[in-house]
Order: sequence, then C-alpha cells, then structure tokens
Amino acid sequence: MIEIETTNDPVKLSFIEAVLKDARIRYVVTDAETAGMFGGAVPWIKRRVLVPDEYADKARRLLADALGNTGKA
Repeated sequence: MIEIETTNDPVKLSFIEAVLKDARIRYVVTDAETAGMFGGAVPWIKRRVLVPDEYADKARRLLADALGNTGKA
C-alpha cells in the first residue's frame, strides 16, 4: 500500500473517497481514530489515504484532475 494523500479536512477526505470509489480503486484510510481524537487540532496527526501499489499512479492522476492541480493531490 502506498500513501497518496494526508489530510484532516473531512470534506476533502470524503471527496477523495468518492473519486476512488467511482474509479473502483480500493483504498484504506488510516489514523482516522487518532486524528479524530484531537479533532484535527494536532496538525502532525493526519488521516492517510493508502491504495495498492499498482494503483498509486492512477489514483494520484485522478485526484490531481479532480482537485484541479498537478502533483500530489
């Protein structure tokens, strides 16, 4: 699994999940409980989105297109 994004923004996380689901890319969100425990107030504890290695490039491209930027979404 490869990390493709980190965020504490619940709206952005929901959007990322929707993009990945729509593309049928499996993903895992880690550290949600730890980040949620502090309500996002601790900036170094973020939710991490991971995808299987073979889908990392595709997932990054999809998110860059969907979010309107290049590089890491």
